[in-house]
Amino acid sequence: MNKVTSMCTSVLVGKKASLDGSTMIARNEDRYLPIHPKRFYMHPAVHEANRVLKSQLNKFEAPLPENGYRYTATPDADPNQLHEGVNDESGINEKNVAVSATESTYGNERTLAYDPLVEDGLGEDSLETMVLPYVDSAKAGVKRLGDLITKYGSNAGNSVLFSDKDDVWYMEIVTGHYWVAQRIPDDAYAVAANEVAIQQVDFDDAANFMWADGIQEFVAKHHLNVDKTGWNFRHIFGTFNEKDRHYNTPRVWYAQKYLNPEIEQDPESGELPFICHTTHKISVEDVEFILGSHYNETPFDPLAPGENADKYRYRAISLNRTQNSHVLQIRNDVPTAQAAVYWLNFGVPAFSPYVPFYNNATDTDDSYKDTSMKFNFSDAYWMYRILSMMVESHYPQFVQSDRDYLTALRETQRRHLENTDKEASKLSGTALTDYLTDQNKVLVAEMRKQTVDFIGSLVVQGAGLSKLTFNMDKNL
Repeated sequence: MNKVTSMCTSVLVGKKASLDGSTMIARNEDRYLPIHPKRFYMHPAVHEANRVLKSQLNKFEAPLPENGYRYTATPDADPNQLHEGVNDESGINEKNVAVSATESTYGNERTLAYDPLVEDGLGEDSLETMVLPYVDSAKAGVKRLGDLITKYGSNAGNSVLFSDKDDVWYMEIVTGHYWVAQRIPDDAYAVAANEVAIQQVDFDDAANFMWADGIQEFVAKHHLNVDKTGWNFRHIFGTFNEKDRHYNTPRVWYAQKYLNPEIEQDPESGELPFICHTTHKISVEDVEFILGSHYNETPFDPLAPGENADKYRYRAISLNRTQNSHVLQIRNDVPTAQAAVYWLNFGVPAFSPYVPFYNNATDTDDSYKDTSMKFNFSDAYWMYRILSMMVESHYPQFVQSDRDYLTALRETQRRHLENTDKEASKLSGTALTDYLTDQNKVLVAEMRKQTVDFIGSLVVQGAGLSKLTFNMDKNL
């Protein structure tokens, strides 16, 4: 069956759980190969009848609504060469609705036996394109996608993140037609990693749960509920096998350990909670750390010194094949027209920066929107891949310099956002959009300057680490 598989990690944060009252949805887009070039562009609004989307991945085909909002996207650099479809993947539309699609999620063989995946159904490659331009709220996004799955079926198990200024929703599609979505409480966060995450479903609480029509009857008819009491979506539709215990579950454990260090949990437990609360508020930097983590300061860190066998026991969150890592933030402490910020990382998130972009823009910088399939240092994707490879190649020697570089960039970015917000509050309409578009490009230029300087410093430092050297008398 033709399908895209994104072996991702997702983080969702409600507005009362965040440091500044914003909602956040975030994810690593992990692919099979270490190089899978991506680009970042602004798709213009459309007003055109009789449009049809045809998937390059399978035979999925569906009409598109006549009117669609402007939205950001991070598609494959050249779908014709990568042969996996467009894969818009993650973005925010002009109504400040964010979608991140998707995290691959796997139903068990019992449920799939009675509702198999649909070979030519809607898949990850087309999902954002079919949903994001046409919705005005996060909940409307869940509704539209659910209706599409009912009509066309799904060609893969996928989980999708939705948000707006008030709501954060997580939707899990696990068979050809059945799904459940849960609203993340305002004071909570959630983490998911390629396995069914949602637990008890309350079918009397339509404000916080949505589901496919007939799902309760489907489960009852085929005797799928393994529990004597309750209706646990994870238990009914999910898997928990050796792969989960080593590839998936530990990532959730580490994220929860970072945000709740006071709680002791087993990294291989199948009962890690989905909805979680902390005693402190969660920052953008916290989410970035999780997505860039590799079991730091635990025995499971593959970059730690020594040859401890546990270093390679679990699959890390940040990988060399993470192609696009993002935090989609909708703020509530600034005017609506400047509230949406797309934090984008095109390198390996363990080593490279998340760059913030105001979403109320009409264009993205050439270094982001025109990524080449071959190495090109002018492209942001390739520049940050170079940086990542250099830091990892001499990790013990370069890691502190890299941390200092990232810390300095975060300070620069926050100052840039603060100053831009102040000026933006004086503008409106086209003038505001043009200003934010220009300020995005100003920040890209500053990030490039500091990154090129840092790469240069690593070249100089790395030259002294060569094994092809010899102590010589300086007078010779």
